[in-house]
Amino acid sequence: MSGSGKHYVAVVDDDESVGRSLARLLCSADFDPVTYLSAEVFLEDTMRPRFGCIVLDFQLQGISGLDLARRLAAINDRTPILLLTGRDEPTDRAAAQAAGCAGYFRKTDIGSEILDWIRDAVRCPVID
Repeated sequence: MSGSGKHYVAVVDDDESVGRSLARLLCSADFDPVTYLSAEVFLEDTMRPRFGCIVLDFQLQGISGLDLARRLAAINDRTPILLLTGRDEPTDRAAAQAAGCAGYFRKTDIGSEILDWIRDAVRCPVID
């Protein structure tokens, strides 16, 4: 959470319609979403706010969501990451967990379940 009391949530999905849908869902729950069409654009955003959590598409063009999660973990970024996938393979779920992702959902999962996870992640940050 930023100093202004806003709960910023990053949404990184290369499908613009999915990003818009997630942003609307987040706005309806009083979050402030910031959408990115690629991991590269996310990484290049030097003006991005401090996010309460990051929602990543597993299969992004270019740098994948999983690879972005690994990069963030490598620089000790402790922002909770929710990985969203259009497919649900046991190996993908295990890879997400190994990369330090705190949550894993299918894109077909119920929006209220995803919002509940985000609410918990944003309000209960990891503390060293």
